[in-house]
Amino acid sequence: MKSAENKIEIACQQVLSDDGAVFSIQWVVFPVQHAAALTPDFIMGKYLSFLRRVTLSFARPVWTSNGLEFRLLSTKIHLLTFAALAYSNIGGISSASLRICGGHFVQSDQCNRGMFSFMSENFKGGVKVTVQLADYYPRLLVSNNPSLARKWLYRLTQAAVHKLLTTRFLAHLYRELEWEGARFRVVKVYMKKGEEI
Repeated sequence: MKSAENKIEIACQQVLSDDGAVFSIQWVVFPVQHAAALTPDFIMGKYLSFLRRVTLSFARPVWTSNGLEFRLLSTKIHLLTFAALAYSNIGGISSASLRICGGHFVQSDQCNRGMFSFMSENFKGGVKVTVQLADYYPRLLVSNNPSLARKWLYRLTQAAVHKLLTTRFLAHLYRELEWEGARFRVVKVYMKKGEEI
């Protein structure tokens, strides 16, 4: 019988690099029996459904002929736009990645640089599920050398929301596939240099 006292760890890091790009990574390790189900496509599909539901469609994912868009509610206002999915399987890490092309949440001169990725890999006798945002330049930061006030504005708004959504998504997915009574704790990891944000 599983004990609610044993909390599952969700690893997390969110940093701002020297060039003003945000790197954010969160992961959780599932028991190995879920390895076949936990493909990048499956993880991404679950994330998009979760995002739409918990934001009450404030961020509404819409697939288009060009890729994916996060639209504001039922409008055609693009919060984020992504290119078509790209898949890879390198070193045992399977991923589905979306290149960030633009949208109101991205600095206009930094489009086509960021990547939003969903990954799975065998890890310590289980399967590690990762959500990663890399080389993202938020509009709230204005430039690659944001002021302290801008950093705090981003940290308290968009960064906090992204971290909360992603960690809650991983907890939700774990409870759905493995154990409804699972409890979690978020632990800091250090994958990349940068200023915590």
